[in-house]
Amino acid sequence: MAGGGAVREVGSKAELDAAVAGARAAAVHFWAGWCEASKQMDEVFAHLAVDFPHAAFLRVEAEEQPEISEAYGVTAVPYFVFCKEGKTVDTLEGANPASLANKVAKIAGPASVAESAVPASLGVAAGPAVLEKVQELAQRNGSSAAEGSNSDCLPDSLNKRLEQLVNSHPVFLFMKGTPEQPRCGFSRKVVDILKQEGVNFGSFDILTDNDVREGMKKFSNWPTFPQLYCKGELLGGCDIVIAMHDSGELKDVFEEHNIPLKPHGSKSVEAVEPEAPSGKAGAVSEPVGLTDAQKARLASLVNSSPVMVFIKGSPEEPKCGFSGKLIHILKQENIPFSSFDILSDDEVRQGLKVFSNWPSYPQLYIKGELIGGSDIVMEMHKSGELKKVLSEKGVIAKETLEDRLKALISSAPVMLFMKGTPDAPRCGFSSKVVNALKKEGISFGSFDILSDEEVRQGLKAYSNWPTFPQLYYKSELIGGCDIILEMEKSGELKSTLSE
Repeated sequence: MAGGGAVREVGSKAELDAAVAGARAAAVHFWAGWCEASKQMDEVFAHLAVDFPHAAFLRVEAEEQPEISEAYGVTAVPYFVFCKEGKTVDTLEGANPASLANKVAKIAGPASVAESAVPASLGVAAGPAVLEKVQELAQRNGSSAAEGSNSDCLPDSLNKRLEQLVNSHPVFLFMKGTPEQPRCGFSRKVVDILKQEGVNFGSFDILTDNDVREGMKKFSNWPTFPQLYCKGELLGGCDIVIAMHDSGELKDVFEEHNIPLKPHGSKSVEAVEPEAPSGKAGAVSEPVGLTDAQKARLASLVNSSPVMVFIKGSPEEPKCGFSGKLIHILKQENIPFSSFDILSDDEVRQGLKVFSNWPSYPQLYIKGELIGGSDIVMEMHKSGELKKVLSEKGVIAKETLEDRLKALISSAPVMLFMKGTPDAPRCGFSSKVVNALKKEGISFGSFDILSDEEVRQGLKAYSNWPTFPQLYYKSELIGGCDIILEMEKSGELKSTLSE
């Protein structure tokens, strides 16, 4: 069974280390028998082993081999580790057959597949058995392969392909025709503008592929073409690009996002003159300074709310990808904020660039102080710095870890801290406790400790209990898996949790 085309069960860390070191390419599946998603992904894994006989396919039962799981940082199943020449080069968590097939193709497939590495190449990357299995699982689960897609309406393979296209170049244009031969006036105008801006850009002719043409309308929630993207975010169509170019904002956006611009001596405006919107955008494109009245108005606006964002559009309907990203972060962090649509007032739009010395939008202010645009806010969000700044400035209350843990523990009379969720537990012990509580008809709240490392580590010290799951009743610790199962057997569980 250990030959090419078969999945090999691994019984020790030494055995795994030797197998990975001895293979040009290796894929390791950490799984658990109690987990339905693990079983489904294992079927795909087995089919891939047949399609890629020159790679080693290894299976590890995560909870039976804690030493291996710990060494590879496995906290949830299904989990895959991909190795090349004995070194880990990639990982995958969760049930996503298309991603699994493509990550295997990257380490073990032909160069052409490794370069494209998109689910659309599955036909090349994997045999018909895998394709069948992916389709079957998608039907069975409603679409287990559609995780992370931007639109529920798009098949996972198309969604990933579009995602890869928009991110394939720092500046990317979906157009009719090619930059050398545009097939519509609007596409030609945008191409001319990009050439005038001196920016290198990638492009895709949507007339050559109807899947991409129709898919991009849903993916971007933008019904027409051309569509211009910068760093994977939609800037807009022809009208918006013309307005941004005329006001100088397009150059500002490229500079803010570190897009290199080619120096160009003479303007290459040939037959097509962009039809600039009447007056407004050009009128204040290069403000020399601000009047006292303008300064007072802008100061009043940036201080009108503790957290103030200047965006294109509204929080409900952002008119550019960068504004949408910033709003999403603020909502995710549960931060109350006010907003101003800079498309509705050109005096504010142009004046704020001078007032803040920041050339593009969106702009985030906290207590009247400029924090930055979407890139800076994204970095602060990832590092936790955004919440820190907000609490330092008194916008949100400083909360100690102990306060947070107490609030979580008391958030439900019966509260379970577990790995995963009651519908999808991520470890056998958590699964057993959930089943015991459901069997007794006990309603309970839960918290996935895999989603928050601070809570995970803090709760061990707070409760003086080193493992999970942990069950609390009226803020008092009842115990872990063994205690709960004993109480269930003796009939004590229901009476204790109903007092």
